[in-house]
Amino acid sequence: MNIAKQVEIIPFSTELKEHIKTLNIAWLEKYFRVEEQDTITLSNPQEEIIDKGGIIFYAQYDNKIVGTVSLLKADDSTFELSKMAVSDQAQGLGIGNKLLEHCIKVAKEKDIKTLFLYSNTILLPAIHLYKKFGFVEIPLKSGIYERADIKMEKKIS
Repeated sequence: MNIAKQVEIIPFSTELKEHIKTLNIAWLEKYFRVEEQDTITLSNPQEEIIDKGGIIFYAQYDNKIVGTVSLLKADDSTFELSKMAVSDQAQGLGIGNKLLEHCIKVAKEKDIKTLFLYSNTILLPAIHLYKKFGFVEIPLKSGIYERADIKMEKKIS
């Protein structure tokens, strides 16, 4: 049975707002630390992401929210792929793939020209996933997140 087919990508709703925080805090505490900007964004997803023109998606599997990803608006044609997290219990089920596929599909539908992201090279599975989807490394300016040591982008056609 293909688990990815059973994963449903659903949009943000206020009832689900805590999930972006709990999923992201879990992985941040596991690999890095929670930075002030993370706390602000994750505690106020409606104000910090949605109200600024961004989009939040959740991956639902077996009636549980097991993943999340956001598209943060930089300008009308450029969005940051951000706040992507999959619960430890759901790792390896192809949920990151499904979330990324969905974001790229939505970017095409909304005429978004460029997606970019910040990551860290110790997160080998994530970097591999981004490369698989056509993201390429671009110069990184400091000051966004302490943990970021790589910036990648993908042109959407």
